[in-house]
Amino acid sequence: MKLSNLTLVALLLVSKNCPSVAFTSLRPSEKAPTTATTRTFSIEVSSSSNGSTANDDIPTIEFPPPLSTVDRLKRAGEFWSSAVPIVLSYYSKSAELQLKEAFSGESLTEAEKTIIWNEQNQKGATKLAATITSLKGFYVKAAQIIASRGDLFPAEYTETLSAFTDNVDPLPVALIKAVVVKELLNRGEKFEDIFSEFDEEPLGAASIAQVHRAVLTEKYGGKEVAVKIQRPSIESKLMGDIANLKALAKTFSDALPLDYYTVFTELEAQLQDEFDFVAEAVAMDRIYDCVTKDENGFPCESPIVIPRPVAGLVCKRVLVMDYLKGVPLSRAGEEMLKKGITPDSPEAQLFGRRLLRSLTDVFGRCILETGFFHADPHPGNIFVLEDGRIGLIDFGQVKQISGRARETLAKVMVALDDRQSDSNPSDLETIGTLALELGVKLNENSQQEAPAAVAMWLFDGSVEHLPGGYDKGELSPNSPVKELKSFPQDLVLVGRSSILIKGLSNRLQIPWSLSKEWAPTARRVLEGNKGIPSVKKEVVYIRMRDVIALFKTWGKGKVSRGVTRLPPSMRTRVAGLALKVQKRREARETKKED
Repeated sequence: MKLSNLTLVALLLVSKNCPSVAFTSLRPSEKAPTTATTRTFSIEVSSSSNGSTANDDIPTIEFPPPLSTVDRLKRAGEFWSSAVPIVLSYYSKSAELQLKEAFSGESLTEAEKTIIWNEQNQKGATKLAATITSLKGFYVKAAQIIASRGDLFPAEYTETLSAFTDNVDPLPVALIKAVVVKELLNRGEKFEDIFSEFDEEPLGAASIAQVHRAVLTEKYGGKEVAVKIQRPSIESKLMGDIANLKALAKTFSDALPLDYYTVFTELEAQLQDEFDFVAEAVAMDRIYDCVTKDENGFPCESPIVIPRPVAGLVCKRVLVMDYLKGVPLSRAGEEMLKKGITPDSPEAQLFGRRLLRSLTDVFGRCILETGFFHADPHPGNIFVLEDGRIGLIDFGQVKQISGRARETLAKVMVALDDRQSDSNPSDLETIGTLALELGVKLNENSQQEAPAAVAMWLFDGSVEHLPGGYDKGELSPNSPVKELKSFPQDLVLVGRSSILIKGLSNRLQIPWSLSKEWAPTARRVLEGNKGIPSVKKEVVYIRMRDVIALFKTWGKGKVSRGVTRLPPSMRTRVAGLALKVQKRREARETKKED
């Protein structure tokens, strides 16, 4: 294992699941106490075993105190004392193998080395999981990054840490209800005035918040909802964790394959936004409006399902929204196996393509059309719904990039899509110039092709050979990423979205080019920026075309959902046929391009 692998694992140990936000037991107008004292709060809430609500008892609920300075120092010490031994264990194992070979005069075979390093990886992953379990907080988000990057980390790490994607220890339901009563209810209102049902077991418990299924009373619409509640006093813990991450990133900056200090600085700023659920509800509606309307402002079928907040039931620390019936992507494989769908089956392959298409379309439109997008994509926030559609949750982290950056990004997509080959000097110069315009800074001794190679590595996963002889592997000593001196903070989270899609395509073994898929949207955006006037006749034609396209999309959606209800044997045949048709279409498109 190379140094970059080791330090990256250690780096992410201190560093992304599902809902995340935090609060203390104080109102926004109150000042936090200088000492960590336990605060108590009495409410009229109790629950029966079947999940219904009552008001017979008035328990005293203790809200956890904020983290004190001493606690923060102890937490930082625990992190460093856990991270360093994991890294050093790889050095000692490497030295041990070298000594054995020196004394015996015989070299280990590749198979023997693989077995030894797999065992070492499993030990490291187990220790890492134990540390994250102990520390929780933002370290859970580190586990999310590792678990979603099978193309970057050893299988032992991604598999061991996958359990952290949407499961951390839940808070007691009494405390959760106390938060709801204190933060959401109006004066004189009772818990059962809002909820006729409230499940005691959470749907998901994450580092900043947890979510419960509930049913609203008729007064509030009577529908099934998801209720997201912030964990008390979590902010100081999470901000301290990310400070440790930044310190580690700066310490090992020369050995890491990316400028992770910039990455964590951007994440630190984004994390601050996660502590306000009102802002999250606004972001949810804004992204919903973007993906449910076409470029002409007409309604269109969204490629992804986005929950809507319930009007009147949103506050800074509690968010009531639509309930999506399904499972997170992190558990989709298990559910498919239960239904008899194997990973190499036509159904699984079709799902993989639909997943990539949905995420590509949503992020492409949001990033290029408005510059406002979901900035926390990972398998815990992506849902596979019961009818086969894809859902996206947790809009606590969103990002707005500047109009200038958005336009330059669009130009990069078009330039990548228009290139004649991966080595044409003129194309490489154009792509490289645009990459530098985005604010990418490279090492002074980097090759001339480096800017273009970085852009192709980030936005075109289908490329076989990068220009300049660079390797596609991120941790390779010859990776174009090694040439990066710094990456613009404005685009850190754009890169994160593209890397998520890239990682999924690698795991599904589907060559996928974001630049090719985003190029049509990019061209529309650039044409719109030029302010080209439309002729009235042409507008009518576009509208009719859009209506026809809407009906086609609607029909496809109905057919797709209908297929999921077929018996397994028939479903497999239909999926197999659809997969053949899709592969033929892809082959024809590739042939046209060649």
